[in-house]
Amino acid sequence: MARRDLIVIGGSAGVHTALSNLLSRLPTDLPAAVLVVTHLMPGVRSTLAQMLGKDCAMPVSAATDGERIRPGHVYVAVPDRHLVIADDDRLRLTAGPRENRARPAVDALFRAAARWCGPRVVGVVLSGSLDDGAAGLAAIVEHGGAALVQDPDEARFPGMPQAALAAVPPAVTAPAAGLARLIAEMAGRPVQNGGSSDAALIWETDMIVEGRAGGSPGKPVALGCPECGGGMYEIRTGKAVHYACHVGHSWSPQSFIAASDNGIEEALWTAVSAMQEKVTMLRSLAANAEEAGEQDAGRAYQEEADRVCRDADLIRTSILGSDPAGG
Repeated sequence: MARRDLIVIGGSAGVHTALSNLLSRLPTDLPAAVLVVTHLMPGVRSTLAQMLGKDCAMPVSAATDGERIRPGHVYVAVPDRHLVIADDDRLRLTAGPRENRARPAVDALFRAAARWCGPRVVGVVLSGSLDDGAAGLAAIVEHGGAALVQDPDEARFPGMPQAALAAVPPAVTAPAAGLARLIAEMAGRPVQNGGSSDAALIWETDMIVEGRAGGSPGKPVALGCPECGGGMYEIRTGKAVHYACHVGHSWSPQSFIAASDNGIEEALWTAVSAMQEKVTMLRSLAANAEEAGEQDAGRAYQEEADRVCRDADLIRTSILGSDPAGG
C-alpha cells in the first residue's frame, strides 16, 4: 500500500520566515521527502538551501536533475528551472515554459506531484502575492492528496494563502509552526492508490518536462498569452481556473491581470514617447515656417504640437496617477 511520503511546499514574497519556522520543526526521521519551490530571480545564485539548512534537522540541498528523492531530505528549487517530480520518483529540473511569469513556479511542481504521486502528496501553500499554487493545490486534492495552507493572518503576504483557500476550501490552515506538526502527523500514513490523471494535467506536465504535448488542454478562450501572444485555453480544476497557451505558458487569473497591466503600461509609455517625438518635429516645422514668413502654417504646426503635447500629458497622468507637474 502507498504511503504519504511526499511534501511539496510553495511560496513567494515573505516566505523565508515561514519556511524556516516550518522546516526547523520537522523531525530528522520524517518518513517523507520535502520539495520546496519559491519564486527565484533568474541569473542570480540562490543561497536558499544553505539558509534553510542552518535550522533544519534534516539535510537540505539544492535539487539536482535526475536525483532520486529520499525520505528525510529537503530539496530546494534552483533559479530559472522548474522543479518537478517524474513517475520514477526522480527530480527533474526543466527549462519549460514559465508559469505565472515564474520559473520555477509552484503550480508546475504541484501539478507534477499530483500526476505522478497522487494521494502520496501533501501540498503546502505559504506566504506570497497573487495566486500561484492555487490551481496546483486543487490538482493535488483532486488526485487524492492533502492540502495545507498557512494561516493568511500570519502570512506576511496573504495573497497566495487566500487564493489557495478559495480554490480548495477544505484545506487545513495553521500558522507555519502548526503546519510542521500536521506534516509530521500525516507523513508515512497509508493511503489508497489514486485514479488516472485527466487530459489537461497530462498535457501541462508533458509541456513542462518535454516541451511538447498532443492535443489541447481545455476550452479555447478569446485571450492572448501575455508572454507569447498565442491563443489560450481555459482549464478548470475543482473550484480553480487557470489558462494555458498552446506552447505551455500558464496563467492564474491574478497573474494574467498583472501581466496584462504591465503590457498596457509599456504600450502607454511607448505611445507617450512617440507623441513626444511628434511634438518635437511639429515644433521644428513651426519654427521653420515662421522663419520662412509662413505665419499661418507656423501657427497650424504649433497648435497641432500643443494638442499632441496635451494628449501625451493626459496619458502620462493616467500612468503616474498624478498631474504632469507632480502635484
